[in-house]
Amino acid sequence: MKNYLRSLAIGVTLMSASAMLAQPNGGFGGFGGFQQQTKLETSQEWKDVNYAGDDKAYHTCDIYLPKEEKASYPVVVHIYGSAWFSNNSKGAADLGTIVAALLNAGYAVVCPNHRSSMDAKWPAQINDIKAVIRFIRGEAKTYKFDTSFIATSGFSSGGHLSSVCGTTNGVKVAKVGKEKVDIEGSVGNYKKKKSYVNAACDWSGPVDLTDMDCGEHMSFGASSPEDALLGSKLADEPDKYLGLSATNYVDKKDVPIIIFHGEKDNVVPCCQGRKFYELLKAAGVKTEATFVPEGGHGMGMYSAENLQKMVNFLDGVRLKKK
Repeated sequence: MKNYLRSLAIGVTLMSASAMLAQPNGGFGGFGGFQQQTKLETSQEWKDVNYAGDDKAYHTCDIYLPKEEKASYPVVVHIYGSAWFSNNSKGAADLGTIVAALLNAGYAVVCPNHRSSMDAKWPAQINDIKAVIRFIRGEAKTYKFDTSFIATSGFSSGGHLSSVCGTTNGVKVAKVGKEKVDIEGSVGNYKKKKSYVNAACDWSGPVDLTDMDCGEHMSFGASSPEDALLGSKLADEPDKYLGLSATNYVDKKDVPIIIFHGEKDNVVPCCQGRKFYELLKAAGVKTEATFVPEGGHGMGMYSAENLQKMVNFLDGVRLKKK
């Protein structure tokens, strides 16, 4: 119980700090009290759509279609950040920045909730996001999704989930040392649909959970967010932390991935993004990275230039694919 309360306190502290530091309508995401009211320009919206076929709020998503009406739209799943502590922050998923930029560029955007570290331990969170992708394929006609292009995007812990999606296409169960990680899971009604994506965007994500001390960052005390997510300690079960890390799954078959990270990020050190970029390059994966000299954890990251870089990268992957 003591560890639970400590972890919960860390999550609330992180989300409160980010809400104060992030640019308007960006930020870390958080519980309902931190959600931001943003009016998006859309042709259609659906709120609280359940992607798992159950009655759980943590298995719902919001769907936004661009203002310009078309028969179908390429899709980006954008995942909020919360240090994996929140199960209901889709309404604060960088709506006025990343989501707005994607909508303006002609992408349908799906913002999902997912189970928190207090609801279920890893890999439940990636199982939920994989279920979202299968749902998009299963309900393509209903929501005008063009499933020839599906990408993921996310900030902080959402960037981690997006990155794991980008590095685990075709991976159902991964053997990591002594651990078996059920990446695909069995959430939802569309288990026969594919969960592969075509590209991924990583905004300030923790991607190597075996090396979160690679650079200076705020102290999480005796129990870090990744400890809470795994219910363990790195020294005790290192294979679990390796299986949580997107860097563990990097190989030449990975989809194109774009990375944004602030050099002054004091929550997820910038060396996380740099390491990911170098690993992807070494594996021959198409990748780009922007490291913002004055960028923090959300603060200073959502410039018009960076948002356009994201759009250009996705457009380049999508148009080359056709």
